Amino acid sequence: MKKVATLTLLAGAVIFAGVTHARAQGDGNGNGNSPGIAQVVALDECDPQSFNAALSESGGGFCHNVSLAAFGYATTLSDLLMGAETGSPDPGWDFEPDQLTVKEGTIVSVVDQGGEPHTFTEVKAFGNGFLAPLNPGSSTSVIPECNGGFKNIAVARTRVVQGSHLDVIGLSKGKHLFQCCIHPWMRMEVDVK
Repeated sequence: MKKVATLTLLAGAVIFAGVTHARAQGDGNGNGNSPGIAQVVALDECDPQSFNAALSESGGGFCHNVSLAAFGYATTLSDLLMGAETGSPDPGWDFEPDQLTVKEGTIVSVVDQGGEPHTFTEVKAFGNGFLAPLNPGSSTSVIPECNGGFKNIAVARTRVVQGSHLDVIGLSKGKHLFQCCIHPWMRMEVDVK
């Protein structure tokens, strides 16, 4: 009886693996009509010690990065703020790739592999985010799509927290601009053909 149960379980796993593979390759009818997926990675190198100490009285904070500060691969909060204010933000805080060309119907899947939360917000034109200290010269003007921060449900829906992902579907043909409403120098262009 034990042998039959093991064989049944194995057969079920093989069938399930086959169905999963078929779904990844097409629409199940051999037509290859399932949407493609293009991955975008949100990156940052927040320094947990300086970020969490400054952003939380208890030191808990929200920078959950496995940074290599001892090797120079971490950005302190003061360095991030200074770079943003002077208009020379940390280039390690970025969407990769910066530009993407996809076919219509492709799912753009954004994965946050940094330590900070980000947004992947579609905008008409790049501009300032909702946190004035992270805008050049600490400008308080905010582009309309980022206005209100996370109190704006449209912005909140584009939030990607560390270790999670956001899928953008249904992009029409043409050029689409995306930026982080928190760190406004994190920008990307998606061209849909």
